[in-house]
Amino acid sequence: MKRYGNPEVIVTDKLRSYGAAMKEIGNADRQETGRHQNNRSENSHLPIRRRERAMSRFRRMRSLQKFASTHSSVHNHFNLERRLYSRSNYKARRDAALREWRELLVA
Repeated sequence: MKRYGNPEVIVTDKLRSYGAAMKEIGNADRQETGRHQNNRSENSHLPIRRRERAMSRFRRMRSLQKFASTHSSVHNHFNLERRLYSRSNYKARRDAALREWRELLVA
């Protein structure tokens, strides 16, 4: 905000803590929480966007293809969907996956 000045509008979702923070810094009148207004900022956090950002670092298409073919088979092994499990269950599954991965590397 120092570089570009105060924004005319600040778009957030309807989380109550944002409203409290806006009141505290004096921007409550500039906050907009309407439907679909936050879509642009939320789209940058999607898994496909994260993959695109990671892939943009490759210099050659061949190295990208090599990585993507390996990554797709390994990703499902480690992607345990954290939200579906309790912490202890998640950690146990994660440890089992890492143990198996280490065994594959040694063999």
